Amino acid sequence: MRAPGPDVLDDDPRHRREVPAHVPAAGELIELDGFIGTVTAVTVRQVELTDRRGRARRFSLDGQVAWLDDQAVSLTAPAPAAPTAAALRLTASGSVAATGPAVARVARASRIWVEGVHDAELLERVWGDDLREAAIVVEPLGGIDDLAAEVRTFGPGPTRRLGVLVDHLVPGSKESRIVAEVRHPDVLVTGHPYVDVWAAVRPQLMGIEVWPDIPMGTPWKQGICDALGISDPPTMWRLLRDQVSSWRDLQQPLVRAVEELLDHVTAEG
Repeated sequence: MRAPGPDVLDDDPRHRREVPAHVPAAGELIELDGFIGTVTAVTVRQVELTDRRGRARRFSLDGQVAWLDDQAVSLTAPAPAAPTAAALRLTASGSVAATGPAVARVARASRIWVEGVHDAELLERVWGDDLREAAIVVEPLGGIDDLAAEVRTFGPGPTRRLGVLVDHLVPGSKESRIVAEVRHPDVLVTGHPYVDVWAAVRPQLMGIEVWPDIPMGTPWKQGICDALGISDPPTMWRLLRDQVSSWRDLQQPLVRAVEELLDHVTAEG
């Protein structure tokens, strides 16, 4: 006997039966490709069935039709699990790293200014990933004596924000008087209390509990080198900088100041 031919109405959308999608769950008894078994494993590509005799077979999960409780279902893969906190990669600053390939970005008009090259290198070491993700450029000023004039030349605005990181920003200091001259809604000046950004690095990285007191009249960096038996400031800085691997290696006033600047320069106008 000839098998019945195709139904002439099969191509009519009104006569098609929708096969519901189904994500197989462990313990379900289904029939797939003539094999009846309990679902014992599911991945994003395959389902494993084990029959009552203990025989296991794997089937592809590419929309195959299976039978579940006398109903035809189209098997689909489970949704990928959301990444757990442990699986997330964190940057040196403690923020969650961006996933996927790095994308080249045009730098924003906003900027972060720091006093010197050492400050800029330290920010790159800890916040480099965040800065690139936000497309923010850090520029060393070489000192802040002319800060108010530099700000006027920069021409800050709602889409051209400016953040300035200042060393030794404490009440009554020369730095505090200079900063007081800068008044603009799109400029934020923050700082730390240390005489130099070196001291904003935890001294334990150099095997000491506190930074040495340097007598007045002695250049601070050279005094530190002398106290620690280091030949010169460039050598000392390389040793210190290379010990820094994350925000935990920095004093909290510096971490807080930089985070505030990042929030300011990345805020929408």
